[in-house]
Amino acid sequence: MNKNILSWPTGRLDFTGKPIIMGILNVTPDSFSDGGEFFDVEKAIAHGIEMANAGAAIIDIGPESTRPGSQRIASAEQITRAIPIIERLSKQLQIPISIDTRDYEVARTALDAGASIINDITAGSDPQMIPLAAKRNVPIILMHMQNTPETMQQSPTYNNVVEDVLQFLLARASACEQAGVKREMIIIDPGIGFGKTFEHNIELLRNLDKFTATGYRVLLGTSRKRFIGQITGQSNPADRIFGTAATTAYAAMKNIDIVRVHDILPNLEAVKMINAIKLTKI
Repeated sequence: MNKNILSWPTGRLDFTGKPIIMGILNVTPDSFSDGGEFFDVEKAIAHGIEMANAGAAIIDIGPESTRPGSQRIASAEQITRAIPIIERLSKQLQIPISIDTRDYEVARTALDAGASIINDITAGSDPQMIPLAAKRNVPIILMHMQNTPETMQQSPTYNNVVEDVLQFLLARASACEQAGVKREMIIIDPGIGFGKTFEHNIELLRNLDKFTATGYRVLLGTSRKRFIGQITGQSNPADRIFGTAATTAYAAMKNIDIVRVHDILPNLEAVKMINAIKLTKI
């Protein structure tokens, strides 16, 4: 069996040239970086196709903003935003679509509509979410977040951010396996920027080896985030492309499996360059 290939009844991913690229498609009016840009169904579909053509391996559809201070959106509204796009994109694309939600009803409806990956920022806090992943035999992404988007940046504290986040994710991954989710279907995400200070984010990045050493696939999401602007001086999230690509290159060096980004080409080029250097022998 090829360990670089992850196959399930409704999808397939090839990690041979990892990290593979997950393209962010926020279908919200208020996301931190691109809020409202793809709220229109036709624009969202066109952008999803554009990202796939540029080399994205997954399109991640988010119907609820989870920026710091954001309020929770009702399931029905999330479904209204996401499902028409999933239904159409799933028929037009050959790559998997993931649903970025912490809500079981949204995830279930999205899977019915053609999505094939669950991306949960609360690591399955909804008691029905993990059983859903097990029943449908689909990958589930478990992210760490301290508190909720409404409160996560209100003085986040840890005893040891790396160990605290790592142990939380291992516990959630274990809960998935106990519920019947296959180990290879579990992807962990340290949750950069979600209930973390600048220093916490940097410390997690410096210790990515500890996450990849777990044997679970690892996703890293740094795209356009505030800590990059703090380093580069770019106050506009859309101007943080180069800083994001630098973290993607670093992720490639650290054997991360998936990077979740807004801008496909710069990050894909960063991955290709690092992998070429890693594989070149003198």
